[in-house]
Amino acid sequence: MAVGFLIFILLYVCLTHRENVSPHPEPLVLQMGSCRFQLDLSVHAALYPHLQRYYCRELTSEKAWCHGPRSAPLLLLAIKSHPASRKRRAVLRRTWAQQRMMGGFWLQPVFLIGTASEDSLAQVLLQEIQAFRDVLWWDFAESPSNHSLKERCLLHWVHNRCQRAAYVFKANDDIFVNPYELTQYLRQLPRVADSIHGNLANEEPVKRTGDAAVPCLLYPLEHYPPFIAGGTILPGAMILKLYQVSLQLPVFPLDEAYLGFLALAANINLRHEGRFQVWGLVKDELEAYKESITVHGVSMERMEEVWKELWN
Repeated sequence: MAVGFLIFILLYVCLTHRENVSPHPEPLVLQMGSCRFQLDLSVHAALYPHLQRYYCRELTSEKAWCHGPRSAPLLLLAIKSHPASRKRRAVLRRTWAQQRMMGGFWLQPVFLIGTASEDSLAQVLLQEIQAFRDVLWWDFAESPSNHSLKERCLLHWVHNRCQRAAYVFKANDDIFVNPYELTQYLRQLPRVADSIHGNLANEEPVKRTGDAAVPCLLYPLEHYPPFIAGGTILPGAMILKLYQVSLQLPVFPLDEAYLGFLALAANINLRHEGRFQVWGLVKDELEAYKESITVHGVSMERMEEVWKELWN
């Protein structure tokens, strides 16, 4: 009862005394091919006011995440997760989301989580946070449109608290990651720090119906700018540019498209790599996992099986 009451007070203070700042000094004109356009802040503020008004504030953050051995570059594994996905996080902690040295990098996992709506779930989450100390917890409510706040607030946090990160690998908690292939990719690719990397979505059509629907008033074009779908590598050298444009662009309610808008505004190249398997594998064989950087759509049971086979 005491823990639940403390959580309630903490969330009430954070939600009712949030700084009221405007992170959009001047609108940016974006260029996509021959098309020039702006994202209208007034429309975004009318349709998604909470996305535009929210000021990034962490409920939990650990200085140790950005330390590690000075001799090794820091690779931050930033994993979007839902408060209710406790079992999935447990599997990731037993497999690829472990603090370790690999391929010359220091790997540091951090789970990115918003607040839970149920008191009982919030209490369980708080116990998990205290036990594992690997959750970056914000005081916005967990919801699909708020995934874009995880994008913006991650940039805010890395820029202000974790500038030592050489790379940020960003993914959802429903993918399998081969950390060895990830680090080899970073070591072997020339000029790897000059681009954002992953599976590139080009000419992705804008949906006007369904869960991912976007009204014409919000975004009138028929296709999105190129963006990365699934696991994404953000070089630490690009964080400042992305953070700066995030202060000027309105927060778009679809997270992957939002990062695409930020990259376009910051004039950052996106590089396609086919070993980011966003559509799963044609054949679920161990050799395919060995050669892939990420695989989407792997069950928790299969993830643990593959991990044991790979490292044994």
